[in-house]
Amino acid sequence: MAKSIANPQISLKPQDLVVLLRLSLGKDVMPTYAQLADELGITASEIHASLGRAQLAQLVYKNSQNKPCLVLEAFKQFVLHGARYAFPAMRGEMTRGVATLYAAPPLKNMIVQPNDPPPVWPSATGDVRGMALQPLYPSVPNAAQRNPALYELLVLFDALRAGSARERALAQDLLNERLSA
Repeated sequence: MAKSIANPQISLKPQDLVVLLRLSLGKDVMPTYAQLADELGITASEIHASLGRAQLAQLVYKNSQNKPCLVLEAFKQFVLHGARYAFPAMRGEMTRGVATLYAAPPLKNMIVQPNDPPPVWPSATGDVRGMALQPLYPSVPNAAQRNPALYELLVLFDALRAGSARERALAQDLLNERLSA
């Protein structure tokens, strides 16, 4: 029987993208790990691990105070051109949840709403009934409800990974603006 060999290759995880999107909002201020954990619903140790993986992926560097800083241009390129392939959209059944994609800001006012049930992140605290679109990480619906700016970035990312060609084009333009230095 062949001996199993562990794979030393590090891969980004979906929660890493959530953490990095949140960091992109405060380009000059790095919240503490505890603050990020409270806001994102991810443990402080997982925030630390996420930032470690992001550093290995060259999306984060440590500044002179040993604080993680986003490499904004690299992150923008990853979000706009690669992340949708790393974190594909997973759809589900009708459920209660938090609106996403074209049914949530900022796309909601830019796209004529179809008669179909809206896409939602499944959540007991959500107030919309629609078709499930699995969030990047289970805590995303609650984190989005706590931080409207993060909510919009997550919605735009959903449009990149699950939207129509028009929705993807709008999301790409809006994310490009929001992630520019």
